[in-house]
Amino acid sequence: MEAARQAARRAYSPYSRYSVGCALMCADTPEPFVGCNVENASYGLSLCAERVAVASAVAAGRRDFVAMAIFAEGRELPTPCGACRQFLSEFNEELLVAVSNGEETRVFTLGELLPYSFGRRHLLSPDSCC
Repeated sequence: MEAARQAARRAYSPYSRYSVGCALMCADTPEPFVGCNVENASYGLSLCAERVAVASAVAAGRRDFVAMAIFAEGRELPTPCGACRQFLSEFNEELLVAVSNGEETRVFTLGELLPYSFGRRHLLSPDSCC
Protein backbone atom coordinates (compact mmCIF):
# COMPACT_ATOMS: atom_id res chain seq x y z
CA MET A 1 0.00 0.00 0.00
CA GLU A 2 2.92 2.34 0.65
CA ALA A 3 4.08 1.99 -2.97
CA ALA A 4 0.54 2.89 -4.10
CA ARG A 5 0.51 5.91 -1.77
CA GLN A 6 3.83 7.11 -3.22
CA ALA A 7 2.54 6.61 -6.77
CA ALA A 8 -0.54 8.72 -5.97
CA ARG A 9 1.78 11.61 -5.16
CA ARG A 10 3.05 11.48 -8.76
CA ALA A 11 -0.41 11.48 -10.36
CA TYR A 12 -1.25 14.03 -13.02
CA SER A 13 -4.80 15.01 -12.09
CA PRO A 14 -5.32 18.73 -12.77
CA TYR A 15 -8.99 18.28 -13.74
CA SER A 16 -10.45 15.92 -11.15
CA ARG A 17 -7.91 16.71 -8.44
CA TYR A 18 -8.34 13.05 -7.45
CA SER A 19 -4.89 11.48 -7.33
CA VAL A 20 -4.80 7.69 -7.42
CA GLY A 21 -1.82 5.39 -7.04
CA CYS A 22 -1.59 1.69 -7.72
CA ALA A 23 0.96 -1.02 -6.95
CA LEU A 24 0.66 -4.36 -8.78
CA MET A 25 2.38 -7.47 -7.46
CA CYS A 26 3.39 -10.34 -9.70
CA ALA A 27 3.98 -13.92 -8.57
CA ASP A 28 7.75 -13.98 -8.91
CA THR A 29 8.92 -10.38 -8.45
CA PRO A 30 9.53 -8.70 -5.09
CA GLU A 31 9.04 -5.15 -6.39
CA PRO A 32 5.61 -3.93 -7.50
CA PHE A 33 4.82 -2.31 -10.81
CA VAL A 34 3.33 1.08 -10.00
CA GLY A 35 0.96 3.39 -11.80
CA CYS A 36 -0.84 6.65 -11.20
CA ASN A 37 -3.72 8.31 -12.97
CA VAL A 38 -2.79 10.52 -15.91
CA GLU A 39 -5.54 12.91 -16.97
CA ASN A 40 -6.00 14.68 -20.27
CA ALA A 41 -8.08 17.69 -21.29
CA SER A 42 -9.81 15.30 -23.68
CA TYR A 43 -11.21 13.28 -20.76
CA GLY A 44 -11.64 10.04 -22.69
CA LEU A 45 -7.88 9.86 -23.18
CA SER A 46 -7.18 9.85 -19.44
CA LEU A 47 -5.60 6.75 -17.93
CA CYS A 48 -6.45 5.19 -14.61
CA ALA A 49 -3.67 4.19 -12.22
CA GLU A 50 -4.64 0.51 -12.45
CA ARG A 51 -4.27 0.36 -16.23
CA VAL A 52 -0.97 2.24 -16.10
CA ALA A 53 0.42 -0.33 -13.63
CA VAL A 54 -0.81 -3.25 -15.74
CA ALA A 55 0.64 -1.77 -18.93
CA SER A 56 3.98 -1.28 -17.18
CA ALA A 57 4.02 -4.90 -16.01
CA VAL A 58 3.02 -6.27 -19.42
CA ALA A 59 5.70 -4.12 -21.08
CA ALA A 60 8.22 -5.77 -18.74
CA GLY A 61 6.99 -9.21 -19.83
CA ARG A 62 4.86 -10.00 -16.77
CA ARG A 63 1.30 -11.31 -16.73
CA ASP A 64 1.25 -13.29 -13.49
CA PHE A 65 -0.60 -10.74 -11.37
CA VAL A 66 -1.53 -11.82 -7.84
CA ALA A 67 -2.39 -8.67 -5.89
CA MET A 68 -2.98 -4.98 -6.35
CA ALA A 69 -3.04 -2.09 -3.88
CA ILE A 70 -4.93 1.11 -4.73
CA PHE A 71 -4.64 4.33 -2.73
CA ALA A 72 -6.46 7.65 -2.96
CA GLU A 73 -7.38 10.13 -0.28
CA GLY A 74 -11.08 10.84 0.10
CA ARG A 75 -14.23 9.87 1.95
CA GLU A 76 -14.87 6.74 -0.11
CA LEU A 77 -12.62 3.76 -0.76
CA PRO A 78 -11.00 3.98 -4.22
CA THR A 79 -12.35 0.85 -5.84
CA PRO A 80 -11.43 0.41 -9.52
CA CYS A 81 -13.79 1.83 -12.14
CA GLY A 82 -15.75 -0.59 -14.31
CA ALA A 83 -13.34 -0.28 -17.23
CA CYS A 84 -10.38 -1.15 -14.99
CA ARG A 85 -12.24 -4.10 -13.48
CA GLN A 86 -12.86 -5.50 -16.95
CA PHE A 87 -9.26 -4.74 -17.99
CA LEU A 88 -7.89 -6.58 -14.93
CA SER A 89 -10.15 -9.59 -15.48
CA GLU A 90 -8.21 -10.34 -18.67
CA PHE A 91 -5.31 -11.45 -16.49
CA ASN A 92 -6.68 -12.85 -13.21
CA GLU A 93 -10.33 -12.89 -12.19
CA GLU A 94 -9.31 -13.78 -8.63
CA LEU A 95 -6.72 -11.01 -8.26
CA LEU A 96 -6.58 -9.68 -4.71
CA VAL A 97 -7.44 -5.97 -4.69
CA ALA A 98 -6.65 -3.95 -1.56
CA VAL A 99 -8.08 -0.42 -1.50
CA SER A 100 -7.34 2.33 1.00
CA ASN A 101 -8.21 5.98 1.53
CA GLY A 102 -5.74 6.35 4.39
CA GLU A 103 -8.44 5.86 7.00
CA GLU A 104 -9.84 2.48 5.99
CA THR A 105 -8.54 -0.49 4.01
CA ARG A 106 -10.53 -3.35 2.48
CA VAL A 107 -9.47 -6.35 0.43
CA PHE A 108 -11.61 -7.88 -2.31
CA THR A 109 -11.10 -10.42 -5.01
CA LEU A 110 -11.62 -9.06 -8.49
CA GLY A 111 -14.41 -11.62 -8.87
CA GLU A 112 -16.24 -9.92 -6.00
CA LEU A 113 -15.83 -6.53 -7.66
CA LEU A 114 -16.81 -7.78 -11.13
CA PRO A 115 -19.10 -10.80 -11.02
CA TYR A 116 -20.03 -12.29 -14.39
CA SER A 117 -17.17 -10.62 -16.22
CA PHE A 118 -16.76 -10.96 -19.97
CA GLY A 119 -13.67 -12.87 -21.02
CA ARG A 120 -12.04 -15.08 -23.58
CA ARG A 121 -14.36 -17.93 -22.57
CA HIS A 122 -17.16 -15.99 -24.27
CA LEU A 123 -15.35 -15.74 -27.59
CA LEU A 124 -15.54 -18.31 -30.34
CA SER A 125 -12.57 -20.64 -30.26
CA PRO A 126 -10.18 -20.40 -33.20
CA ASP A 127 -11.22 -23.93 -34.20
CA SER A 128 -14.92 -23.16 -34.42
CA CYS A 129 -16.64 -22.28 -37.60
CA CYS A 130 -19.08 -19.47 -38.23
